Amino acid sequence: MEFNQLLPLLLEGIKETLYMTVLSTVFSYLLGIPVGVILFITDKNGVWECKPINMILGIIVNLARSIPFIILLVAILPFTKAVVGTTIGSNATIVPLVVAAAPFIARMVQSSLKEVDAGVIEAALAMGSSPLQIIWNVLLPEARPSLMIGCTIAITTILGYSAMAGFVGGGGLGAIAVNYGYYRYQTNIMFITVALLVIIVQIFQEIGMKLANKTDKRIKNS
Repeated sequence: MEFNQLLPLLLEGIKETLYMTVLSTVFSYLLGIPVGVILFITDKNGVWECKPINMILGIIVNLARSIPFIILLVAILPFTKAVVGTTIGSNATIVPLVVAAAPFIARMVQSSLKEVDAGVIEAALAMGSSPLQIIWNVLLPEARPSLMIGCTIAITTILGYSAMAGFVGGGGLGAIAVNYGYYRYQTNIMFITVALLVIIVQIFQEIGMKLANKTDKRIKNS
């Protein structure tokens, strides 16, 4: 394939990859943060300890996380079609990306909240704060640096998932790598798409770490 044909194809692939990755990350966090918070506050010694809710939600999250993405992608095709009206393309890929990433994000949010100093939570309880006030004014602000690092990990993981979706008609650079690099044996296109994916991952990683460092009070005070 000549360069003047390849360049528009790659630019469209980059646009679709960024579209899928960013939108899937946003929707995954809209689902994952509440679930992660509930897992934390309902856990043993949590501000709203409730073993049945914690156990049931934990089982659901663990089951969803245990399914390999490529299998999940195929298994929920009817659900994907019901949601977006199609099973191919960038919009269709967002649905399984969210289903796969949300449980992963929920566990990362729970882990980030566990890093918050218990003394800060106890002080908020002593002042009569409600569980909702503790979540909004204490837990989430205190866990912000860890949450930012988790977001960096999540967005790079989702980017990797989006590339796998190319095998079942998903868009983006993954589809280009499969359709041209794999099926048509054009290894140069395969290497270029891999290189572009690595560059995008590094950009997200760098931005995420800088934002995490800016919100980390320990670094500011050192």
